[in-house]
Amino acid sequence: MKSDEPLLQHLLELLSGGNAHTTFEDAVKAMPIAKAGERPEGSPHSAWELLEHLRLAQHDILKFSEGPGWHSAKWPEGYWPASPKPESAAAWRDSVSAFRADRAAFEKLLRQRFSDIYTPFPWGDGQTLLREALLIADHNAYHIGQLVLVRRLLGVWPGE
Repeated sequence: MKSDEPLLQHLLELLSGGNAHTTFEDAVKAMPIAKAGERPEGSPHSAWELLEHLRLAQHDILKFSEGPGWHSAKWPEGYWPASPKPESAAAWRDSVSAFRADRAAFEKLLRQRFSDIYTPFPWGDGQTLLREALLIADHNAYHIGQLVLVRRLLGVWPGE
């Protein structure tokens, strides 16, 4: 649908962040690993827990959107890491890379199937690709905001 091309561009921009929200890239950039597992006073989550939750939830939505046969993890334990601390700096980097890869895969799916964005998935309960794109964007914006707040409370947000 040529007339919907602006909608596709808006969705892609929304998924990558920015505009009214901090981007994922800025939220995770230069995070000191020594602080990634700390839960600041009053916060139920560490930076690591938020990063992994973002990754796990986005991955689930991507796989669900790709087609039938995907089985989501049990809520809530399947969407949060077992430990508040990453095993290593490599674990942090791997999680960041996996988040970016899944976001890129969802954006590719959105481009490929954009003409079908309003059609409910045959394997779901009325979900559409548009709904899943908005769900990812909304969920990510919320938790990226939490990640920024955790970094501020830990005193590791750039410029503060």
